[in-house]
Amino acid sequence: MIRVLLVDDDALVRAGLELMLAGFDGIEVVGAVDDGAAVAAAVNTHRPDVVLMDIRMPAVDGLTATEALRARRDPPEVIVLTTFDTDAHVLRALRAGASGFLLKHTPPPDIAAAVRRVAAGEPILSPEVLRRLLGRVAAAGPDTRRADAARRLDRLSPGERDVARLVGAGRTNAEIGRELHMSTATVKAYMTRILAKLDVGNRVQVALIVNDAA
Repeated sequence: MIRVLLVDDDALVRAGLELMLAGFDGIEVVGAVDDGAAVAAAVNTHRPDVVLMDIRMPAVDGLTATEALRARRDPPEVIVLTTFDTDAHVLRALRAGASGFLLKHTPPPDIAAAVRRVAAGEPILSPEVLRRLLGRVAAAGPDTRRADAARRLDRLSPGERDVARLVGAGRTNAEIGRELHMSTATVKAYMTRILAKLDVGNRVQVALIVNDAA
């Protein structure tokens, strides 16, 4: 059973998400809070696997709450709930370690699928969305970010860089395996080493570093 915590200041959104997720096998909403200030205590109490996190809340916003959560030891995965007019905010959340984001009007089966994917360690970020976010931030991004990303990628072996490059293009492990003629297990082993060498928590952060260096 995948344990989910809902964080949203809109009571109707919380109720709707809870009712919707209850219709899918293997997913259980274990708690719901209305502000980022309540997230730490709720996580301590309910021990969720996945947190669905709103961005705009009155006291502590979802970005700050995400950064605090992902800095914990053994943190839950975080999916940010957003709209497309907050691209820069979403990118900040992804850099902090969120596993992806959903639009609030995402169809229920897709929300359930996203919860299952991130619980299994597979962040959700489509290539199209990744390009949009990175394109907006790259236009104003400092050169220091590119230099730092390049230095971090230099820690990787040539094979690891090939895998990281395809992660940056939004490929799944299975797609990377087919393109590089590797088994999925081998790709996963590469990913474990890449995450350790880049000192990041998930493949979305790898994708951001790859695109920062481009």
